[in-house]
Amino acid sequence: MSYIDVIKEKARSDKKTIVLPETTDKRTLIAASHVLEEDLADIILIGNEEKIMDGATWLEIDLTGATIVNPASCDKLDEYVNLLYETRKNKGMTPEKAREILLNEPLTLGVIMVKANDADGMVAGACHATADTLRPALQILKTAPGVKLVSGFFLMCVPDCEFGDHGTFLFADCGLNQDPTPEELAAIAESSAKSFKSLVGSKPVIAMLSHSTKGSAKHALVDKIVEATRIAHEQYPHLTLDGELQLDAALVPQVAKTKSPGSEVAGKANVLIFPNLDSGNIGYKLVQRLAKAEAYGPMLQGIAKPVNDLSRGCSWQDIVGVVALTAVQAQLA
Repeated sequence: MSYIDVIKEKARSDKKTIVLPETTDKRTLIAASHVLEEDLADIILIGNEEKIMDGATWLEIDLTGATIVNPASCDKLDEYVNLLYETRKNKGMTPEKAREILLNEPLTLGVIMVKANDADGMVAGACHATADTLRPALQILKTAPGVKLVSGFFLMCVPDCEFGDHGTFLFADCGLNQDPTPEELAAIAESSAKSFKSLVGSKPVIAMLSHSTKGSAKHALVDKIVEATRIAHEQYPHLTLDGELQLDAALVPQVAKTKSPGSEVAGKANVLIFPNLDSGNIGYKLVQRLAKAEAYGPMLQGIAKPVNDLSRGCSWQDIVGVVALTAVQAQLA
């Protein structure tokens, strides 16, 4: 059974309600029909019911069982307006502005539904930038207790791969923090370890990646990873973590023996922490396109309730996978 099939089984075992606000995108509607068909989650679609059902007819899909919420006729709109106002009034929110936002910004309405416990999570980003998905989530749901920052990760499932956890890896941060400080990299490693353990079930083995292995190069970029590793060991001593490591030293046992003998991580890593967003984003897309890996994300970690982003290049199959993962995150919340 593939990794995503295992996740789907978990999602079915305790069904959650997931909001999909981007109903003008055909990939979202197709994904919703498959989520319902596979019984992975209950689905809320935000938009005009007539337009959504016309889209379903044109796409020849079945959305029976989906709950469709039209902001203009939503029975709970007044309640949601008050919740948004109360949550953001210290930032200048007014009831009038809250109503305008909820009538015109479906992603914010989706997040408010999660805040109100009318949904367990939200998935968006197929036709919105990451900032548009993240902003209302941070403003309304805020970060989880004890979390220093929100970060993004991809779960990568590489076919016929001997490395990682039978070809499954977590890559972070590939979608959010552009140039994390050493302290932020350490925090990303700690959050990623929790995400890997909860979503994959195996022990996280974390490599802090660099173009250098154990002093093979001298540069400020290398110094950042060395410092991040030191901070991680100091603040999160329970983690199985090492750095700085080049990618081949992190993954390949034969290379690890030469470049980093004695490391408990080298040659065994399944969680890869990239030094910046450039390397993380390029890295996951290389693996996705050239190794034909399944890439699920960018998932968000550190928000109080599950809200997950999508790549704007995603397929409907990707959306189904992220919905299933979001449902499992909600089970664990």
